[in-house]
Amino acid sequence: MNKILIVSAICLFYNVCNSQNKQTTPNIIFILTDDMGYQDLGIYGNPYNETPHIDSLAKGGLRFTQAYSSSPVCTPSRGGLLTGKNPARLHLTNFLGGERKDSTSNVNPPPNWTRALNGNEVTIAEKLKENGYSTAMIGKWHLGGGKGEAPWDQGFDFARVIGDNSLDYYNYGIFEDSYKKVFKDKGKIYLTDKLTDYALEFIDKEANKNPFFLYLAYSAPHVLTIPRADKLSKYFWKYEKFEQKFNPNYAAMIESVDDGVGMIMKSLREKGLLENTIIIFTSDNGGLGIPELGPQPTQMPNLKKWKGFVYEGGIRVPLVINWKGKIVNPKVIDYQIVNTDFYNTILEIIGEKSIDNLDSKSFSPLLNNTSITSERPEIVWHYPHFSNQTSRPAGAIRQGDWKLTKSYETNKVELYNIKNDEAESNDLSKKNKAKTKELEALLMLKLSEMNAQMPEKK
Repeated sequence: MNKILIVSAICLFYNVCNSQNKQTTPNIIFILTDDMGYQDLGIYGNPYNETPHIDSLAKGGLRFTQAYSSSPVCTPSRGGLLTGKNPARLHLTNFLGGERKDSTSNVNPPPNWTRALNGNEVTIAEKLKENGYSTAMIGKWHLGGGKGEAPWDQGFDFARVIGDNSLDYYNYGIFEDSYKKVFKDKGKIYLTDKLTDYALEFIDKEANKNPFFLYLAYSAPHVLTIPRADKLSKYFWKYEKFEQKFNPNYAAMIESVDDGVGMIMKSLREKGLLENTIIIFTSDNGGLGIPELGPQPTQMPNLKKWKGFVYEGGIRVPLVINWKGKIVNPKVIDYQIVNTDFYNTILEIIGEKSIDNLDSKSFSPLLNNTSITSERPEIVWHYPHFSNQTSRPAGAIRQGDWKLTKSYETNKVELYNIKNDEAESNDLSKKNKAKTKELEALLMLKLSEMNAQMPEKK
């Protein structure tokens, strides 16, 4: 009997140690929303939308106030996120299907921009697979579907990709690991909930095995603004309580995303994975501040413009990072980052050497309760297109507190001090000609170094 107890104890000790060894490298859950504005979450000051689970992540982790997308529209932003490269360098500068022109303009968009994420690019999922991670991509891909371009060809073992009827939240199709197997909804399962179900399935499958990387790309709250009916009434009841007119449908859609975050956190907690899992929550670009395929979804009252523009409303995004047990001092971070920075940050977190990448600057010290003593190098945005949201070809650069925007049609430049004027309401280009000239020259130099495609003069 004593021998049995001793053997059992040894086995138990071995299993515990083995389990702990498997958990030395953190799991990573990256949750990306679509068109969620900087001020759409309760933790960012929104009094109308209800986001208790995301707010809780922020209260126990890091909340960034100067986080940016690498593009004001979705496809290039996602390409930048997954490769760590500026979309201008990738020549992936517009959303797939974005071919608008303007007969009144003196320029046309570059005709040969890349209309997919090239399969030769090394994604963060591929790097993580090299380091023993199981990988999953769930939700909106929007980076091409040709040979070598789909998620299952870009480093993801488990893929559940929104396909048919992708703008709707019912009657959609989802490809499961290939184009041969498709789940088709018949108006019964709300899309956001279905994506959460897939995420829970993957976490359950991988719990206590290899470390895992889950890239959960919700399509919400992108238009069409179709919510679950059972979530709407409370938002209508409180609609008149606010001078600022919020969109009840949009608020209900965001609540469904928040519910998904809550369910994921509950699953991690029950499986004992919470303390070794990094959760990152952000958006692909700024919110949509005009009517498009329905009423106006959201507003950024403290920022200029919206999705499609290189002004703050189009590129500044919410960012919350939670790592229970590792981030022990929750705080608000005003350090500037752009979503290309996640690439090298994640590599450093798992103990890998960061790649020599001009566009990805690691901010991993912030996750280890230390500070970054120097400011981030300049951030460059390049959008040489006409968007669906009324924006026109333009570029921008931010260096420290200074930001310069440039129209590619008129060559007009604007200069703002973002620290003092985040609303970009006071153009200082005439008062500070030296800084204007310096930043314009730096913007054009950086675009040239990236071999950025410029609009064509007519």
